[in-house]
Amino acid sequence: MYELYADKIIFAICVHCTECWLVAYYANETNIIHDCDKKVQEIKLPKNIKFSKKQKSGCHEKLSTIFLERQNIEVVAQKSPRFHLFIQQLHNYTITQYHFMTTILFSAGEPSGDQHAANMFLEIKKHQPDINAIGMGGAKMAQAGVDIHYDSAGIAVIGVVEVLKHYGEIRRALTLMKRIIDTERPDLLVCVDYKEFNFKLAKYAKQQGVKVLFYVSPQVWAWRAGRVKAYGKVIDMMAVIFPFEIPYYEAENVPVRYVGHPSVDKVHPQYSKAENMARFDLDANRRVVGLLAGSRANEIKRLLPVMLEAAALLKAKFPDCQFVLPQADSISDDLLAEYWNRSPMVTVIKSQPYDVMQCCDAIMTTSGTATLEIALLTVPMVICYKLSPLTYWLGRLLVKTKFIGLPNIVAGKGIVKEFIQHEATAENLAMEVERMLTDEAYCATMRENLAEVKRRLGQGGGSKNMALLALEML
Repeated sequence: MYELYADKIIFAICVHCTECWLVAYYANETNIIHDCDKKVQEIKLPKNIKFSKKQKSGCHEKLSTIFLERQNIEVVAQKSPRFHLFIQQLHNYTITQYHFMTTILFSAGEPSGDQHAANMFLEIKKHQPDINAIGMGGAKMAQAGVDIHYDSAGIAVIGVVEVLKHYGEIRRALTLMKRIIDTERPDLLVCVDYKEFNFKLAKYAKQQGVKVLFYVSPQVWAWRAGRVKAYGKVIDMMAVIFPFEIPYYEAENVPVRYVGHPSVDKVHPQYSKAENMARFDLDANRRVVGLLAGSRANEIKRLLPVMLEAAALLKAKFPDCQFVLPQADSISDDLLAEYWNRSPMVTVIKSQPYDVMQCCDAIMTTSGTATLEIALLTVPMVICYKLSPLTYWLGRLLVKTKFIGLPNIVAGKGIVKEFIQHEATAENLAMEVERMLTDEAYCATMRENLAEVKRRLGQGGGSKNMALLALEML
């Protein structure tokens, strides 16, 4: 009687005797047992050593490794009597009950990608509860049940200078993820955003015969449209979140699917505005201004001081004004602590971004996914961003779009003010917020335009559509 307790097994066929080798992954070592007419031998290898096609069997013949789909088990069993017998003898299994655990490898390098991957995996588990997921990500993915092999919090950076500063850590992360592909042999690699890193990882996975699903297209409509061809060579499917991205891939015959924007599903406050005002101890008769300084440490350092200075200017003009900051899960208390000592007038609220946004009459926000989330709640906003001088200079040369704010890009026109780099000053932010607080007609027009952006983003279902697409590819 054989008893097998292993999460993942790989079968290999001996070319000489056409019988099966079993490679079972255990806690401490890998046992390979080959029962052949000419020789019976047991080989012990260190954990996670891949049994390559170049190695010789006990029959002195090459081995051909195969990864069986569930529907192929009985076919192979019919060709190999010993394999059939072995399967029947497995502890608590019969040939029709034998189960291979499917594994998805996720790669998400930023907080937004961490959230998208988490929501996607939760949807996948609704359809296939016993599926296994591993990879690189953050707290949201871990909470969803993904086994995190690398915490991406330390490499969530944007910009040439920022990437160079973290190059060593980014390279270590890529090496680790490649090693995971070699040792775990996932059934599917899901790359979520984090473009340059995931392009390299996808290319390696494709070379190893692993299917690749890329979630969130690079902004080929803004710069380097030629990347579409390059991505087409390293992926099996591109899942786009904006409908206007589809033609770029169809023109180059790259498989593409519009799945919808994931924010549409998740941007829903848990309570009414009146309830949230009471919960956050905010006065309903006084105006509220939100400060969304970003989900990355370098964004906080560059933009929060400017926003706090703008808040001070507004407080001088509007003494009854209240200020709130929804703290991103990726931002630590220690990082924010030094700023609160200088600006006690801002109320920090954790883990409830949409409830906080709902309370605001106007918001100062960094460019990024947050701008679309605010748009979905139709709250007036002003967008700002700062990069290192080198990154900004390169961006000016390469980026072809007129806007960086997603609401403006989706709308196809400037519906929200943008202050970038040297224009991102406390005075400019304060002036724009003041207009939003005092000019009712201006605010009404902005809300109407944001409502149109919301309509263009569709009915949602992004995470569910991604889950179904992933299961379709398995």
